[in-house]
Amino acid sequence: MRRIPTAPLMLGLAGLIPFLWGAATVVSDPLQSWGAAHLGPRFIGPYVQLFYGSVILSFMSGVLWGFSARSSGGQAATGYVLSVIPALWAFFMTGGGPTSAATNLIFGFLGLLILDFAFASWKLAPDWWMPLRLLLTAVVVACLAVGVFL
Repeated sequence: MRRIPTAPLMLGLAGLIPFLWGAATVVSDPLQSWGAAHLGPRFIGPYVQLFYGSVILSFMSGVLWGFSARSSGGQAATGYVLSVIPALWAFFMTGGGPTSAATNLIFGFLGLLILDFAFASWKLAPDWWMPLRLLLTAVVVACLAVGVFL
């Protein structure tokens, strides 16, 4: 296993900000009030997490699609089919209220981790991919869980 390159690590960590901010505004009334007043209600609490989580699952579908392009034949076809699952999950499973949507996003990100592992085991992802994805997924799931359980 190689060290995670600086750029993907820093960008991945920066991508956690909306999840962390959303969780912080769930547990802190002063932060929630400040965020609502200065950023708008769409950018606080579960709302920022749910919208951004859907965007990220869709983005990750594109990443997996790109990994699929590194293969050919049946493996490529399988990869392309699997790569659309996170985006479809986000589209179909994030309605019905903030608690069920956040729960479904948690399952979506855990399912994405399984797909990440498959692509890594097929040697389509870089060798640093799984350490990065494990770190990011752990934080995302923890942040979404704040909205589900608090």
